[in-house]
Amino acid sequence: MWCPSVSLSMWANAWLAGAAAPDDVLDALSQWTPRHSVTAYDSVAAERTGLSWPDLDDAASVSLLQTVRTAAGQGTPHPPVTLALPVPGDVRGLPPGTQFGRDAIAAGEAVIVNGPAGSIGLVPDFEYRDSFPDSVDAEDEFEFEAELIGLSWTVYSFSSAPPAGHFDLGEAEYELRDAVRSAADALGALRAGASGGEIDDPSSLVEQVLDSTRLHRIPDHAPARAVRVLENAAHVDAIITVSSGLIPIGLQSSSEVQLASDVLRPLSTVVRSARLAAVDAILHSAWRS
Repeated sequence: MWCPSVSLSMWANAWLAGAAAPDDVLDALSQWTPRHSVTAYDSVAAERTGLSWPDLDDAASVSLLQTVRTAAGQGTPHPPVTLALPVPGDVRGLPPGTQFGRDAIAAGEAVIVNGPAGSIGLVPDFEYRDSFPDSVDAEDEFEFEAELIGLSWTVYSFSSAPPAGHFDLGEAEYELRDAVRSAADALGALRAGASGGEIDDPSSLVEQVLDSTRLHRIPDHAPARAVRVLENAAHVDAIITVSSGLIPIGLQSSSEVQLASDVLRPLSTVVRSARLAAVDAILHSAWRS
């Protein structure tokens, strides 16, 4: 799991399909932070979900589940929940010209719940509390720390969302194989650049990034192929994350930096498409179980 929206979409969908318990959803969300809140963006969203309005009192995690259940309605024969991973230039699945769409693009993620009365969208936002040392010597260096204190979800309403499009898991896995090779080549170049001891072994840094994603559990009904695609996508994404920070250090010439950057840039699109295809397969599998 690489973002809160995928945790909510997978586990809430499994719960609505009868393949998971409410506690499973809450446990999955608590891996991000124990404190979650949900508020309606406007009166229509409040009316559609039962959230308070105009008082913007934050509701607890349980109310997040109730919000999804109310919006999805009863008797749905297919997944009412979808995941969006929008970026500028690719906003598939988002309703055009809406505040939800704009905020989803800014966050890079969102959850959409389709129901008989219309659709809602949920956009997460991490809440931090800034903290400084109690006393600071002007001559001493100190690190600014931001403490994570919770995750807030804003709920938007709209009539319907356009189809996100067809996701081919087989094609996504094939493209991901090429991406793994390209990412490995880029990492190899950085490893060679790190031989002088200026930076740590990039492979160990990649493992550190991957360790943080392994804390999150995937529903048991998920197809093995979809899980494999998510694991490979996480590996490529970790390489991109590490390489993006180390390219200026690990490579010596501007031409080497440009070449490595050109290799990495399209890999993010491949990772994103692979993840959408894998999540789509997992969402549908809950309703076939």
